[in-house]
Amino acid sequence: MSIPQCSINESSGASARAVHPFLVTLALAMGAFAIGTTEFAAMSLVPYFSRDLGITEPQAGHAISAYALGVVVGAPVIAVLAAKLPRRALLIGLMAMFALGNGLSAMAPSYDLLLLFRFLSGLPHGAYFGVAALVAASLVPSNRRAQSVALVMSGLTVATIIGVPLANWLGQAMGWRSGFAVVSGLALLTMALVALFAPHQTAAKGASPMRELGALRRPQVLLTLLTGAIGFGGLFAVYTYVASTLIEVTHVSESMVPVILAVFGVGMTVGNLFWAWAADRAQNRAAIGALLWSAVALALFPLAAANIWSLTAVILLIGFGGGLGTILQTRLMDVAGEAQALAAAAHHSAFNIANALGPWLGGLAITAGYGLTSTGWIGAALSLAGLGIFIVTITQHRKQVDLQPALA
Repeated sequence: MSIPQCSINESSGASARAVHPFLVTLALAMGAFAIGTTEFAAMSLVPYFSRDLGITEPQAGHAISAYALGVVVGAPVIAVLAAKLPRRALLIGLMAMFALGNGLSAMAPSYDLLLLFRFLSGLPHGAYFGVAALVAASLVPSNRRAQSVALVMSGLTVATIIGVPLANWLGQAMGWRSGFAVVSGLALLTMALVALFAPHQTAAKGASPMRELGALRRPQVLLTLLTGAIGFGGLFAVYTYVASTLIEVTHVSESMVPVILAVFGVGMTVGNLFWAWAADRAQNRAAIGALLWSAVALALFPLAAANIWSLTAVILLIGFGGGLGTILQTRLMDVAGEAQALAAAAHHSAFNIANALGPWLGGLAITAGYGLTSTGWIGAALSLAGLGIFIVTITQHRKQVDLQPALA
């Protein structure tokens, strides 16, 4: 059966040549796979960082935060500065930066330089996902945008099934540096695939740095970003220390850690597709449902940690809640107006604020003596806080919509 073809909509600033949506999605998803592997594998390698570099596990967790900080800084800056660049060339350039950062991470001779190289690796992360989401959404009708974005994001979630356990296994067998070297190779492969299959899309008509910065003047954009920055922190609070919890609390062998990480990935992959399907039908309800699901699943983590079977089930449930990202990414397309690139990229800044906030708060709880399982309570609290912010967000949006006819 032949792969269906489509032409990119002229309004997106693309050329009229036909493209294969499946191949475009595959190319974009490969980049997401590379990013997901380095982002989540670094968390699973925390015990090995600490041993090799002679630091505590909370200190090793700072390498996660350094990468997240790179995303937070890089996503909006690159989105604004690159507002007028053709999208395919921008995607290739971002992957080149990503390959370099991870290659340097693999060769870092000291802890301080590792932190620097993880920061550099994070710079292109958000801009890549933002541009990739816009390209994916341009291939389909508006009522299938969330599912199209979810297919690109499935590269990240599949990374948690395959890439992260593989990197963790390599970390045990060949040292943690080998994981970053593999990611650098994946980034180079993505560059080739994007060059071959991504459509020729210019920047949106009238795009400029100032127009993109206009997204930051929209309360709905800022509130949606804040929902992700807080609400998704819960997942990262637990995931960063899940390998340590498995070894030190559940007392499983290190060889079992990649298996449990793959279970998390299965949950995240299925959840990503499910919540995207739900968002294309009822976006706000899907977001509320995902946040509530995460709060409950994370609260179960401390209760389940002593037993490998109960903990495995809970980790699957926690992963399932990870589809929140696709919901909020699609919502930003609705509320960002013409400043699509910055809003899409800033979404990943917000989620990496969560990536920094969750491990930091979890590390504080562990250092204070509450134990590794306390990250579950921290995570549940963050999910509920994100839910509260989102309820405020949609309440304000409804008031704004109600006022528009009166102001017309």
